[in-house]
Amino acid sequence: MPNEYTPQNDPDFEPPFNKLPVVVVVLFLLMAGVEAVLSLGEAGLVGGPNAIGWRLALVRDWGFSGDLFDAMIAQNYWTAQHVARLITYPFIHLSFTHALLAIVLMLALGKMAAEVMGQFAMLALFMLSGIGGALAYALLLDDPVWLVGAYPSVYGLIGGYSFLMWRRLGATGGQQMQAFTLIGMLMGLQLVWSLFGTVGNGWVAELSGFICGFLLCFLCAPGEWAKILGRLRQR
Repeated sequence: MPNEYTPQNDPDFEPPFNKLPVVVVVLFLLMAGVEAVLSLGEAGLVGGPNAIGWRLALVRDWGFSGDLFDAMIAQNYWTAQHVARLITYPFIHLSFTHALLAIVLMLALGKMAAEVMGQFAMLALFMLSGIGGALAYALLLDDPVWLVGAYPSVYGLIGGYSFLMWRRLGATGGQQMQAFTLIGMLMGLQLVWSLFGTVGNGWVAELSGFICGFLLCFLCAPGEWAKILGRLRQR
């Protein structure tokens, strides 16, 4: 029927994924794809009886261990698989709900960062903040608990959001400390949760990821690199 209406024929219709930068979609597919396979396996829908152990095996093979990292430093022996854990651990989560919140935050903050700073800068914030969070977790603590989940990387994106707010408030004469309201609220929630149960030391990696993301914006945010070059030329 030539006059039949479908959403795709609407001139104002935009497919949801068209609104998301490609790099955000790729990260989403990686995070959601891994979690989907693990959750389906735990539900007995794929993989048979052995699928119940897939999550634990993935944590063991590709999660980040501070003890392993300390051993590599002590022995000065670096293997590709163990170094790769710095990059792979954000894509492994402990449960469906653990993954869901990380994915939602990545979509919202990643879209903002990619649109303002560019897709390459957003990816750099995500990956380098995750690496920085893991390094801080290993070097500052002596915790045998393995680090998994995208939260240090997501906190890096929060650092990017806070930097943009900090810069905007500075330009408009606002109170720049307001830019840190979100991270302050999240750290406050961590403190509250610790009163009712064991939170663990993952907050060290998350806070370190935030700091990495904020500092990286001095290079990644629009106009910041030009400012640095201008200051260097004036010397």
